[in-house]
Order: sequence, then structure tokens, then C-alpha cells
Amino acid sequence: MTDPIQPPDLSTEQDFDGEAFAPLYTTTVTVTGGTAAHGRASGRARSDDGILDLDLRLPAELGGDGRGTNPEQLFAAGFAACFHGALSLLARQAALDPGAISVEATVAFARDPQDGGYVLHVDLVVTWPGAAPDVATQLLQRADALCPYARMARHGTPTTITLAT
Repeated sequence: MTDPIQPPDLSTEQDFDGEAFAPLYTTTVTVTGGTAAHGRASGRARSDDGILDLDLRLPAELGGDGRGTNPEQLFAAGFAACFHGALSLLARQAALDPGAISVEATVAFARDPQDGGYVLHVDLVVTWPGAAPDVATQLLQRADALCPYARMARHGTPTTITLAT
């Protein structure tokens, strides 16, 4: 039998008053190879610790073979996991059991009608059996403000792009 996973020591009650961005965790994923001449991701994605190591393929709906994951699936997984974590933290702080919470993220890839480029649209559906709707709604709103993926979707995220020499 394995020991239960202990949640990290994170809290919404601890104020941070630092003057600079202070990473709590950093990871790097490198994508290499691929055959997509049309600009969609293909190839291999591998994290710096080797735990994530998978093929990227164009989805069948976009003309690919669909035999690997794609960036939208990875983004949906990350967004759902992050929102689930934020909501679970808030539920525990409210003395509620987060065990039944599930978060489904649907990510749609489409043309941007504004400029003809590309855009993503995210729909999150939270299932929380047994939770009082008024309490759950309030915690969903707080989770939306707490979850870094939701904040990124609303406000953008600082990004640097550098050509390695």
C-alpha cells in the first residue's frame, strides 16, 4: 500500500508582497522533429526530466493521422488540471471534500475572425456532486481568479521569445 499523496503547502491565506516574480516550479519541454510543412505541430515533445515524452501529431479532423496527441489536448489537460487544483484548494479551505470534483476542459482551435490568424476557445465544465449550487458557484468564481491558466486566458501571460545562438 502506498502513502496518500499530500497536497503541497499552498494557501490563498498567505499574502505575497515581493517585488518580483518568484517561481515556485519551473519546467521545460522541447519539441523537435516533425513533418508538418503547414505550420501545425508534429514531432516529439520531451520534458527536461524525461517524464513527459510523447509524439505530437495533427488531429484527424485537420487531416492528420491522429496517432499522437496535439497542442490543444495538452493545453486542455493543463487547464483542467490547474483549475481542478485551484478549486480543490478552495474547497479544502472551506472544509468541503474536493474528492468528487471533476473538471472537463474543451479546447477549440479556430480561425480568428478579427485577423484571419488562429485562436483558441476554452469551455470548462465542473461537476461537483453533492455541493450546494450557491457555495459551488462562489468557489468557482474564486478558483477562476486563482487558477493561473484562467488568469492567462483572461489577461495574457508574460512571454519572452529568444533565438538561441
